[in-house]
Amino acid sequence: MEALAAASGSLWSSPGAKRGGSGLPSLRCYSLRRLGSGVSKPLKARLPSYVAVRTPRAAYPTAVEDGSSNETDAIPTPKVIIDQDSSPDATIVEITFGDRLGALLDTMNSLKNLGLHVVKANVYMDSSGKHNKFAITNRSTGRKIEDPELLETIRLTIINNMLQYHPESSSQLAMGATFGVEPPEQKVDIDIATHINIYDDGPDRSLLVVETADRPGLLVDLVKIITDINITVQSREFDTEGLLAKAKFHVSYRNEPIMKALQQVLSNSLLYFLRRPTTEDASF
Repeated sequence: MEALAAASGSLWSSPGAKRGGSGLPSLRCYSLRRLGSGVSKPLKARLPSYVAVRTPRAAYPTAVEDGSSNETDAIPTPKVIIDQDSSPDATIVEITFGDRLGALLDTMNSLKNLGLHVVKANVYMDSSGKHNKFAITNRSTGRKIEDPELLETIRLTIINNMLQYHPESSSQLAMGATFGVEPPEQKVDIDIATHINIYDDGPDRSLLVVETADRPGLLVDLVKIITDINITVQSREFDTEGLLAKAKFHVSYRNEPIMKALQQVLSNSLLYFLRRPTTEDASF
């Protein structure tokens, strides 16, 4: 089984992963490297082959993980929540896609293939649909997941399965633009969608809230930017809601809340990174 390359901070794919030809490229994740100026720069790297997007051969509606799909229904907003705060012992994952999700057995198996122990915690219904919750731990340690790259791989694995088994979701997901059967009609303006807020949250930590356009590797990039300026990430929650990503980080500086001056540095660093064009877009 493939492993995450922890030393370099990037993800790699197995030698047997297919490239080119008639197959689609694998989902890409972005890792970071430190520049001399201290500003992080995204560096493209492929996700492990088991996270490669597989395009469904049948057009939707289709049979999906024991769920249902109704072509006449309005397509709901897919949501994937990775919660590190709710449980001290496990990472809690919540998946919602209206009332279209079934037992998600294939998703559970895909997560187990990452070396994880997956327990279905509960299922509940509300006005937004059916919510499937899982408790996930590292199989080798029995503890919750702390590695941001593994957390991002979990998130993209779930989205990959949603694109495969619920192809109609591609019009509601950022990754659907490249790997889905139908790209999103709505285009997200990054300048408008990006918001950074920092609040004091107790005597020894602050709460950092980031909202921006979603893309592969975003969770890894955010953690890297925060830690590059010597801020400690104590816990996190990362929500994918359609085309947007919403992240909450409990952070501290030397076991104290972040002072105002450092809050400004952190906010400016995040805004600069999230709003600037990628290397390809800026090349000329």
